[in-house]
Amino acid sequence: MNLAITLATTRRILAQLRHDHRTVGLLIVVPSLLMILLRYVFQEQETFDRLGPMLLGLFPFVVMFVVTSVATLRERTGGTLERLMSMPLGKLDLLVGYALAFGLAALVQVGVVLVISLTWLGLDLTGSLASLVLVAVLDALLGMALGLFASAFARTEFQAVQFMPALVLPQTLLCGLIIPRDQMAGWLEALSRVLPLTYAVQGMQEISTRPRFTGTLATDVAVIAAFTVAALLLGAATLRRRTA
Repeated sequence: MNLAITLATTRRILAQLRHDHRTVGLLIVVPSLLMILLRYVFQEQETFDRLGPMLLGLFPFVVMFVVTSVATLRERTGGTLERLMSMPLGKLDLLVGYALAFGLAALVQVGVVLVISLTWLGLDLTGSLASLVLVAVLDALLGMALGLFASAFARTEFQAVQFMPALVLPQTLLCGLIIPRDQMAGWLEALSRVLPLTYAVQGMQEISTRPRFTGTLATDVAVIAAFTVAALLLGAATLRRRTA
C-alpha cells in the first residue's frame, strides 16, 4: 500500500462528498432530525435514554451502506473505477482510502448527532463517550464495507438501494432493538448471533447501562471489526479493471 496514493484517494472522496449537498444532508442532517423526532415520539425520557444510544449505532450503519453502495456503483458504471485501476493504484489503496474518508464522515455525523442528543434532547449516557464514538464509527465502517460489496451486484442506483431491505432490514429485526433476542424463537436467536448488527446494538446497550469498558463490549468491538475486515476483503474481490 502506498500512503500517498491512499491519502489522495481519501481527499478525492471527501471532495466529492463536500460538493454533493444531498449526500451531506443524508449523512449529517437526516440522522439528527431522526433523533429529534424519536425524542418526541418517546414521551418518557427514560425510554429515550435506553434506545437513543442503540439508534446512534444503527443510523451510521444504514446511512453509510446506502451512500457507499450508490457512490461506488457510480464509479463502476461511469468508468471512474476502471480508469483508477489502470493507474498505479492498488486495491488496498482504494479500500483504505474509502475507509478513511467515510470514517471521517462518520466522526462528523456522530459528533453532530451527539451534540444535539446530549444538549438539546437531554440524553443521559451512562457509559464512556469515547466508547460510544468508537462503536458508532465502527458501525459506519461496517456499513461502508457492506455497501462496497453490495455495489458489485447492482447495475443501477435503484438496484443498489434494493439491497438495503435484503441486507439491513433483517438485521434490524433480529438485532435486539425491537425485542430482546432471548425472547425470540430459538432458531432466530441463533441466526442473530451471526449478524454483525447484533453486536453493534449489543455494544450500544453495554455503553448505555455500564459505566466502564466491559469484556462484553470488547468482544462486540472485536466482532464488528472482524466483520468489517471480512466485508472489505469481499469488496476487494469484486474490484476489477473493467466497467460493470
